[in-house]
Amino acid sequence: MPCHGHDTMMDEHPAKPADDSSNFVFPKWLDRLRPPVTVIMALAPLYVIALFAFGAGPAAISVGHMPDQPVPYSHQVHVGKLGIDCLYCHNTVTESGHAAIPPTQTCMNCHKNITVKDSENLTPVLESAATGMPIEWIRVHDLPDYVYFNHSAHVQRGVGCVSCHGRVDQMEKVYQAEELSMSWCLDCHRNPEPHLRPLDQITNMTYQAEDPIAEGRRLKELHNIQPSTNCSTCHR
Repeated sequence: MPCHGHDTMMDEHPAKPADDSSNFVFPKWLDRLRPPVTVIMALAPLYVIALFAFGAGPAAISVGHMPDQPVPYSHQVHVGKLGIDCLYCHNTVTESGHAAIPPTQTCMNCHKNITVKDSENLTPVLESAATGMPIEWIRVHDLPDYVYFNHSAHVQRGVGCVSCHGRVDQMEKVYQAEELSMSWCLDCHRNPEPHLRPLDQITNMTYQAEDPIAEGRRLKELHNIQPSTNCSTCHR
């Protein structure tokens, strides 16, 4: 006789379906991502190479970078010989992150009364004053876009112009005096004392303390100067 009880027990526990995970198929919408992903993967190495190439280029870190300017302005004459203070032309460095390039009117404040008529060097300045078109000065110290630098944060804490820009008062043609690399900046942030001076001596190119280290330590404590070395300080 057939065992009906056994059949009933078998029906209560049906067999599990076979595992079909080996037949998994990616959804079709993923196919639409293949072209852009391929392009990104192809261009990413080129972008990285270009980024590092620019970061290591003359405008970023090369000491001696000296572009030709539309006007052969001599800092050696104006700053060194005539004694014009840096803040007269670059008058935003104490309050702004950027150093202002002086407008033509700043030049004309003097040259409307002191005009060297035989000098062809003044022609672009006089034309700019007459037409209202600005002089297209070329930036010498041009940091990469991924670097944030604030002039006022440094000037207001006693870092002199000469520390970053060198002896501009001796430059007939302005050039980049320091490499402006990340390691160069970090060296100063870790050891700022040699670069600190009284706030009224910021633009004095010839200022020299009797004991720069001792004075730097005093000024660092006086102004509570604690330079950050966190990446987010300069890379925002």
